[in-house]
Amino acid sequence: MTTITDATHPDLARYGPRHRWVVLAVGVAAQASFSAMFSGLPVTGVAMRAGYGLTTQTLGLVLACLGLGVAASDVVWGLLTDRFGDRRILLTGLVSTGALLLVMAAAVTPGDGVGTPLLAGCLLAVGALGGSVNGSSGRAVLTWFPDGQRGLAMSIRQTAIPAGGAVGVALVPWLATTYGFGAAYAVLAAFCLATAAVAQRWLREPPYRAAAPAGPVDPRSPLRRWEVWRLALASGLLTVPQFAVLSFTAVFLHDARGAGTAWAEGVVLIAQLGGGAARVWSGRRTDRGGDRRIWIRAIGVLTAVAMAGAAVLTQAPLPVTVAALALGGLLANAWHGVAYTEIAVMAGPGRAGSALGLEGTACFGSGFLTPLAIPVLLAATSWPVVYTVAALAPLLAVPLVPGRRR
Repeated sequence: MTTITDATHPDLARYGPRHRWVVLAVGVAAQASFSAMFSGLPVTGVAMRAGYGLTTQTLGLVLACLGLGVAASDVVWGLLTDRFGDRRILLTGLVSTGALLLVMAAAVTPGDGVGTPLLAGCLLAVGALGGSVNGSSGRAVLTWFPDGQRGLAMSIRQTAIPAGGAVGVALVPWLATTYGFGAAYAVLAAFCLATAAVAQRWLREPPYRAAAPAGPVDPRSPLRRWEVWRLALASGLLTVPQFAVLSFTAVFLHDARGAGTAWAEGVVLIAQLGGGAARVWSGRRTDRGGDRRIWIRAIGVLTAVAMAGAAVLTQAPLPVTVAALALGGLLANAWHGVAYTEIAVMAGPGRAGSALGLEGTACFGSGFLTPLAIPVLLAATSWPVVYTVAALAPLLAVPLVPGRRR
């Protein structure tokens, strides 16, 4: 076997094994840039409904288009990532997303007389373009890190979703209400374009291949393996309570409890930041010998219990209701890093983009259907029923998660 050295591969001296932490930082920045938009815009729901003249039902449709865009494109981006490499796809997605957000800042604001179809179409396109970061940044991390560090590395990358989301939740509603949606879109565009510049400079394919996961890797495409589909479908169900909390907490607290947006922002910030910390901890724990699949099942059960509590406490004193929703949202954010690691390892580094694309499709498909279904369910029932359904989804996910790895 030929040993790769600085002499045989000149890039190794410049981009050696320690460069994996730089690649991880780039992946975190890319994921956070997209998440700031993806999480921040839904929390502007009340302002968006008033500014664009939407009903609650059309608001749900517009917000759902973000998730639909990601869900519809993630597998394609994953296949393209496996074919053309992480760097090229990540740059393509970040630059095109930033450019579209700049167009929205200039011509798709409430003052431009924009109708629902144009707004929904723009958010659909932003989701489709921005979804490229999921598979490309995940595959970059997987190929640079050895198996014993992948859980931690992927969990840190996934933590960028709640961390970036927290920035978006804190910043975007304030920008939209204070300076208008044009300013909000422009700042989100700046995040994407700045991250693209960083990726252009620092993201490279590894001059070596990180160690393969323990045990044989199935040579079939992950898209043709039921075990991979089971984990992806379970992840989609586990995502339901996350989007129930993220997308409609502001509307629930405003309409049902008469609370201001600060309460909703608090719920989402706790869910995102607490969930991010739980992701890092669980990734490190599973790297040290914990079974990722058992951990995902445990989180499903705990999330179901927490959301059932939120359903019971919808009319409790406001701080109690807010705390219940925050806990449910935190747990619903805690499993992502472990699940993304597991599905990528199941596929192997060469097919990781496809597997991560399937995982993203399931999760963001749920992100599309959940905001779309909540207004319909709410019109027929009540908020306690909405949160009860959000509790049943992760419970159904538990038996779908594959059994122990042999």
